[in-house]
Amino acid sequence: MVKYVPLKGSFMIASVVGLLVSAIYIADFSVTWGFALSVVFVIMFIASIISMTKAPVK
Repeated sequence: MVKYVPLKGSFMIASVVGLLVSAIYIADFSVTWGFALSVVFVIMFIASIISMTKAPVK
């Protein structure tokens, strides 16, 4: 059985800001790094969405 942990709101904000920065600014310097970091921040965003919907409320 999988246990879900409630994540802080700052985790979601960090993922959104990181995604925007990596997609807009870092992609101008290196497309490979921009894509790789975008994938990481998208995974962080998905984790925060799962945490919001499945984690127990305390």
